[in-house]
Amino acid sequence: MILATIYWGDSSSAAVVFGNRLAPVRQLRGRNDAYDVLALIEQPLSAEEIHYLQHLPSLAITSQTQWLPPVLHPPKNILCIGRNYVEHLKDAAKAEGHKVDPPKFPIWFTKAQSSLIGGGAAIQHDSRFTQKLDYEGELAVVIGRTCRGVAAERAIDECVFGYTILNDVSARDVQMRHHQWFKGKSADTYAPCGPWIVTRDEIADPQQLRIRTLVNGEVRQDDCTQSMIFDVKAQIADISAGMTLLPGDIIATGTPVGVAEGMNPPRYLGDGDEVVVEIEKIGRLANRVVAYNG
Repeated sequence: MILATIYWGDSSSAAVVFGNRLAPVRQLRGRNDAYDVLALIEQPLSAEEIHYLQHLPSLAITSQTQWLPPVLHPPKNILCIGRNYVEHLKDAAKAEGHKVDPPKFPIWFTKAQSSLIGGGAAIQHDSRFTQKLDYEGELAVVIGRTCRGVAAERAIDECVFGYTILNDVSARDVQMRHHQWFKGKSADTYAPCGPWIVTRDEIADPQQLRIRTLVNGEVRQDDCTQSMIFDVKAQIADISAGMTLLPGDIIATGTPVGVAEGMNPPRYLGDGDEVVVEIEKIGRLANRVVAYNG
C-alpha cells in the first residue's frame, strides 16, 4: 500500500494512493482525526475501509498536488546515519583533505523534525546562513511499532512500517565551522521527505533498491542500497540498543557518493535548482531551491 499526507481543505489528511489518484482518509466515518500517516500506523486501515475508499471521491495526482511530509510530527528528531556508503567515503576524504576509513560502528546524528517539508515544497537558500548548500538523497525507514533492543534478524519484521525518501540537505560550511552535523543539517526546509510511504510488504529487500539524485536533470548520485556499510536491519538493531523506537520515528539510512562537496570543483546548490531523489519501488521526491529573504 502507498500512503501519503496531503493538504485537504484548510487542514491535512492521510490519503491512500490508488494509481494516479488520492483518496483522503478523513472522508471515512470515524477517521476525521487521520491528519497524517502516523494515524494509520497507530490504527491501520481495515480491508473494509480500504474498499470504501476505493469508491469514495478521490483526487487526481497532478503537478499541482500539495504533498506534506508523510509523518508531520515524528516522535523524535529524524535519526540519521553518516558515512554509510563505501564510495561516499571518497566525498568525505576530498572535503576533509585526508583518507577516511570505513566506520567500525554506525555514526549517528539527528536532524530537527522542524526541518521536514513535503515533495514539491521549496528548499530555502538563506545566503546569510550558508554559501555551500548540498543535497544527500537517502532511503528513509519509518518505524511502525514500539521496539527496543531488537535483534538484527528480527528488526525489519518487528519494527518497520514502510519506506520513503529523504533529502538530507546540508550547509557544508556550517557543518565544518561548528565541527558537528546537527546545526548545518537542521535549518528550516532541510529535510524534504516523501512524497509518500510504501509499506513494508511492498518491498521484499530494502538492500536491493537503486537510488539516484538528479540536479536540474543531471545525475549526481547513482548507487544501490546494497552498498551500505551498515544495512537497514543492522541500523535498527544498533539504534534500538538502549533507545526505544516509537511508531512514526524516521531513520535516514545514509547517502551514496556524488554529493556536491565531493566534486572537483564542488558544485553546490543555487537558487532555482531542482533536486530530484528517485528510489526504485518507492518513487520520486522533487524540490526546488529558492532564495530566502526573510
